[in-house]
Amino acid sequence: MDCLFCKIGAGDIPSNKVYEDEKILAFHDIAPQAPVHVLVIPRAHIASANDVTATNSEIVAHIFTCIPAIAKKAGITNGYRVITNCGEDGCQSVKHLHFHILGGKKLPENMG
Repeated sequence: MDCLFCKIGAGDIPSNKVYEDEKILAFHDIAPQAPVHVLVIPRAHIASANDVTATNSEIVAHIFTCIPAIAKKAGITNGYRVITNCGEDGCQSVKHLHFHILGGKKLPENMG
C-alpha cells in the first residue's frame, strides 16, 4: 500500500514524534495551522471516519483516551481543538484516518 501515514507509522518515513504505542502514533504536523499542531494516527490503515466499524472502533476510542496526555506532552496547557477531515469535500488530504490536535493559543471560532 502506498499510504504516507502507514509509512510514517511503520517508521519508514521519519517524523517528529510526540507519543507512540503499539496502536497509535502522534507527531508534529509539517505544515502547522496553530502554534502546536499534532497529528494522531492509528498504525492500522483506516481510510477515513467513514471506515470506522464495530471491529476497529476500539482504536479510535484508544486515540481519544490518549489525546489529553498527548496534548499535555506537546505543551498545550489551556485547551485545544480536535479535528478530523473526511472525504474530498471535507478536505481530507491523506486517505488515512487522522486527528489534528490544535492549540497553543486562543483559536479562532471559524477555524476547523
